[in-house]
Amino acid sequence: MGGHVGALSVSSSCIHFPHPRLPRLSRNRRPFAVAAMSDDPISEWILTEGNATKITRISPIGGGCINVARRYDTDGGSFFIKTNRSIGPAMFEAEALGLNAMYDTRTIRVPKPFKVGPLPTGGSYIIMEFIEFGGRGGNQSVLGRKLAEMHKAGKSEKGFGFDVDNTIGSTPQINIWSSDWVQFYAEHRLGYQLKLALEQYGDRTIYERGQRLIKSMEPLFENVIIEPCLLHGDLWSGNISSAKNGEPVILDPACYYGHNEAEFGMSWCAGFGGSFYNAYFEVMPKQAGFEKRRDLYMLYHYLNHYNLFGSGYRSSAMSIIDDYLRTLSA
Repeated sequence: MGGHVGALSVSSSCIHFPHPRLPRLSRNRRPFAVAAMSDDPISEWILTEGNATKITRISPIGGGCINVARRYDTDGGSFFIKTNRSIGPAMFEAEALGLNAMYDTRTIRVPKPFKVGPLPTGGSYIIMEFIEFGGRGGNQSVLGRKLAEMHKAGKSEKGFGFDVDNTIGSTPQINIWSSDWVQFYAEHRLGYQLKLALEQYGDRTIYERGQRLIKSMEPLFENVIIEPCLLHGDLWSGNISSAKNGEPVILDPACYYGHNEAEFGMSWCAGFGGSFYNAYFEVMPKQAGFEKRRDLYMLYHYLNHYNLFGSGYRSSAMSIIDDYLRTLSA
C-alpha cells in the first residue's frame, strides 16, 4: 500500500490515540530553532528558505488523528507538513530533535526536519522532507541491518536519556539523563507508567506488583554490556515504511538513548521476522539473556497502552509482571 511520510502521524499503537497530553521540554532547554510568527509561516518558509518560488498544490494526507498532515508541492520540490491547532511547538521540537539525531547517523532513512514553529491562530507546525512511499515494511533483512547500524553509530556521552522529554503516543516520556540504565528504565519507563495507572485507574494491584518487579529485576541484567544507543523508541508497523526504491524508512519517533534491546518493545505490533533479527544481530550481536529481557521491554508499551486505551491491555501487562515475579521469586 502506497503512502507518504507522516501519513500515519500517530505513534505507539496499532490503533489511533485520543488528543495528547501536552509534553514539556526538559530542563527549560530549547535546542531546536523555532520559527518566528507570521500570517502564514509555512508558506513563508517554503518560499524563502525552502528555495521555492511558487506553491503549486496543497493536498491533505490522511491517517493520523493527533495532527493534520498535508503535502505541499512547489516548483522546487515537495514538503511534508504536520500541524496541530491545540499544542505549542514543544511536541514537534522533540520530534525534530529525534529525527535529526537519527538522520545524522547516516544509516537508516528518516525524513529530514526543516522547521518547527507556532501557528498565528494557535498551535504549531513542522515542515519536513517529503518521501514518496513505495510500500509498507520493505525488506526485513535490510531494515534489521540498517536499524542495527543506527544503534551502533548513535552513541551518547551523557548516558541514558535525551536532551528533551517527548511523547510515546500521547503519553509524556521523561528523558532525564542517567548513568545507570536499570535505574533509568525502572524510574522513567516502568515506574512512570505504573504511577499513571495508579493515578488514572486507582489500580493498586498492578502498581504494587510492578514495583516489586522493579525492585527485583537487577538479575536480568547481570553480565550484560549496556551502552547508550540512539533508539527510535516507538518502532511498530505504522512507523515503518519504505521508499519507492525499497529503502526502509522509519518515522514518528520517540527517541532517546537506551539499551538497544529496548527498541524491540513494540515487536508485538511490528511484524519483525527471522530475517530481521538475523540481520540485526550480525551487526549488533545478541547478548546472553536477550529472550529473558524481551518481555520486560514489551511491558513498558503494554502499560502505556493500558494507560491510553483502558483495560483491554491490562491483562497482558499483568501477565508479564506476574511471570517475572515467579521467575525472580520476588
